[in-house]
Amino acid sequence: MQRIAGRLPPWPPGDLFPGSAAVRRRLAAVSDSSAGAGKDSPSADDPPLICSAKGCRAVAVWALHWNNPRLHTADRRKTWLACADHRRSLGDFLGARGFLREVTPAGGSPTLDT
Repeated sequence: MQRIAGRLPPWPPGDLFPGSAAVRRRLAAVSDSSAGAGKDSPSADDPPLICSAKGCRAVAVWALHWNNPRLHTADRRKTWLACADHRRSLGDFLGARGFLREVTPAGGSPTLDT
């Protein structure tokens, strides 16, 4: 059986990937909990947030919020997640293009108190 390129996602089934609805829901839940609503912290059933750097499987501790002004409205934000090792390189990549808008601690990070 021959597989056609692009038919399968490049991440393992069930994993969170940057920009996925699951990542957005996790970040929203943490934002709500920091405002006093929702859960105090992610449950043990939630999978950890994974760094967006290519090939990195470390737990993300930073959320880099960005948008491309040529493609997105001013209020639209996309999110890349970064581990401590890749926060600077991902931030530099987005910053050099003028896309980086904000860096916040990632929700549910085991190493950062938010």
